[in-house]
Amino acid sequence: MSDRDLMRRIRLGEDGRLEFKSVLVTGGRVRAPDRRALADELAAFANSRGGTLIIGVDDKTHCAQGIPLDDLDVVETWVRQICNDSVQPSLDADIRKQELATAEGRTGAVLRVDVERSLFVHKSPGGYFRRIGSSKRELAPEVLARLFQERSQSRVIRFDESIVPATTPADLHYSLTWRFMRGDVADEPAETPRDDSTGAAGDTLRKLRIVAEDADGRARLTLASVLLCTTEPQRWLPHAYVQAVSYAGERTDADYQTDARDLGGPLDEQIAEALHFVRRNMLIRATKDPARSERPQFSERAVFEAIVNAVAHRDYSIAGARVRLHLFGDRLELYVPGALANTLTPDSLHLRQANRNELIVSLLARCAAPSGVGRTRLMDTRGDGVPIIRRTCRELSGCLPEYRLIDDSELRLVIPAAGGATS
Repeated sequence: MSDRDLMRRIRLGEDGRLEFKSVLVTGGRVRAPDRRALADELAAFANSRGGTLIIGVDDKTHCAQGIPLDDLDVVETWVRQICNDSVQPSLDADIRKQELATAEGRTGAVLRVDVERSLFVHKSPGGYFRRIGSSKRELAPEVLARLFQERSQSRVIRFDESIVPATTPADLHYSLTWRFMRGDVADEPAETPRDDSTGAAGDTLRKLRIVAEDADGRARLTLASVLLCTTEPQRWLPHAYVQAVSYAGERTDADYQTDARDLGGPLDEQIAEALHFVRRNMLIRATKDPARSERPQFSERAVFEAIVNAVAHRDYSIAGARVRLHLFGDRLELYVPGALANTLTPDSLHLRQANRNELIVSLLARCAAPSGVGRTRLMDTRGDGVPIIRRTCRELSGCLPEYRLIDDSELRLVIPAAGGATS
């Protein structure tokens, strides 16, 4: 919205996408509006189609009162803290300072808070709210259940095909995107499409479900394309990374950490970096009987397949949860957010196949695998990853890996180490 468009909307008053709040700051603290009530308003926008909150405008007179310049940073920090601490999961809002004409004909500073429709369902201090007209309404249990199903557990449109708010085709990285388009368009485009993406390249982006239209007909990126076609997916999905930690002993103890990394970037980069982390930190046993031979602590093929499965099949709808990779002297542990897809159980993983994220799997199947892992592509749609993990683990250590579901919300994989490995 331009300043003129915003002023026109302010004169018309609040509606389903616009809210006003006057502000009172004394002694360096915001006294009004109420912190909890403002959190409810912001969460209501996110649980609906999004909206804009203007702080510094009277909701009765529709006139800009402005915020004293000395207090502007205080109010901005206060709003940001509400988004981070008073709304669960935390809210990604665009907070900007802006000048508007006041009723006295002067220019006053206001704070503009833009909230997009969220991928998640947000809870605020008063409960779960949704915007209806110019006011918020608490969600009835049956409506809340439908909203959770729509945004986090949908089986009609899989979560990895969901539209990611606040994205545009301009966020696509050229080379990351083009690798999925080879063979689908006659000629390589001069650059990744930057607008509504008409023509052959745009049609291919839609066919591959890299780009889709939101409810207002605007071109947006899908969750899968954010994860594989942008250089920093964590900008929109802060929890979409691998946390890797190596311990010197056989227990989780911060005093014995030997290496720790948060591995972000596109999913194929996360896989390569996680494998490199294990290669760098695992032990190797060398023997001379009769010739020199080396025995690794873990099967690299098993580790590779496990990491690929973790990244491809985790539940990205669980905000705040990340894949955790822990190395110990006697084992490797991998924690994957989400329950098992469909009717799979830990005991049937090696016998049956079910994909939670069909689009992510199909895109990963087009990505080149790191060297030395026994395959050319990251994913094999035949579903032989778990059998390979079992077979290679048994060959190296004599033991099978252990899968266990924790609280129906996280899968834990334990890969046993080969006996007698030393650095």
